[in-house]
Amino acid sequence: MKSVGLQKVLKFGVRFFVIIFAVVGFFLTAAFLAVKLHITDDPGTVNFNDRYFQEIKDKYGKSTDRDDLNLNRDEAAFFHHVYALGQYYPANSCYILSAYNRTHNLTEAFRMLEAVDAHMQDNAQYLNEVNDFNYDEKTSAVKNKSVFDWMNISEWNDFKLAVAKDKNLIDSVANLTGVESRLIVSVLVGEQIRLFNSNREAYKKWIGPLKILSVETTYSLGVTGIKALTAKTIERNLKDSSSVFYLGKQYENLLDFNTLSVGEERFKRLTSYENHFYSYMYAALNIKQIMKQWERAGYPIDNRPEILATLFNIGFEVSVPKENPVVGGSGINIKGKRYTFGAIAYEFYYSGELFDLFPFEKSKFDFNNDPV
Repeated sequence: MKSVGLQKVLKFGVRFFVIIFAVVGFFLTAAFLAVKLHITDDPGTVNFNDRYFQEIKDKYGKSTDRDDLNLNRDEAAFFHHVYALGQYYPANSCYILSAYNRTHNLTEAFRMLEAVDAHMQDNAQYLNEVNDFNYDEKTSAVKNKSVFDWMNISEWNDFKLAVAKDKNLIDSVANLTGVESRLIVSVLVGEQIRLFNSNREAYKKWIGPLKILSVETTYSLGVTGIKALTAKTIERNLKDSSSVFYLGKQYENLLDFNTLSVGEERFKRLTSYENHFYSYMYAALNIKQIMKQWERAGYPIDNRPEILATLFNIGFEVSVPKENPVVGGSGINIKGKRYTFGAIAYEFYYSGELFDLFPFEKSKFDFNNDPV
């Protein structure tokens, strides 16, 4: 009886596996035939914008830049186009503008706009705004000029090359003092531009040719023009916890001297031609001490680079906190036009110039550990 039962089980098992293999074989065979006979082919679909894509291909060809076109006109048209798009889809507008600022590839920037425009063909108002562009050839002469006239002088380009060499020093001072690098450069700009105009012989001999910053060694000192008396006041404010300019214990030793010849050491550190670290350090601490004074008085000026620069220029003794401070400072003549120290610093700070080296920070000052 046992052998008969075992035979039945074996027969059932064999039949089961035969059936399974048959089913698998059927599906494999069917799949094979379907592929061979193209039964499973996906015919695909043609994008409804295919003709539009073809037009774009023909429009740009294989070029990677629009060298054959009027760069001035095309760039102006690009910015006009981006502005029009920004009124409807600001996110896409920002992406495209950011890409162009990074690459300066006008062809790819226009292709980005074309990709967006493929979805805007039914928006007649948008298309009218894009097409409502007029270009005056007479304006092309100002293509590379700044709206700030004093930035169009040749000395300004030399200054930018010179200050770029000091980026690491300026950033180091910013980290130690908690004063934004761009704010430090703002007061540097006013001092250096003034010297470019009043020190022409020095400029011709070494400042221009060598692309270096001018170091003062007489009435004012260093590249930021710190007076000896101002330097002493900054040092004293760091130590005097009762002063309205006091920044906190963590700043007290930033300007400690290494010798007993304090006056000589101070002069050397500020007038060094090789290392401008202390010029930036004194400038940053000066700005921060003034900021702290006004903050304590209830008149914060941490977001007023023009006021901070004005007070940096005219001195501690006239820093009197009040509700409506006035922008001013020393008068600076540049190519026959008169400016003030505070206005120069303000215009540079918000000009976008040197932004790749000295960008805005979340805060112009770091208050993390500052006493109130």
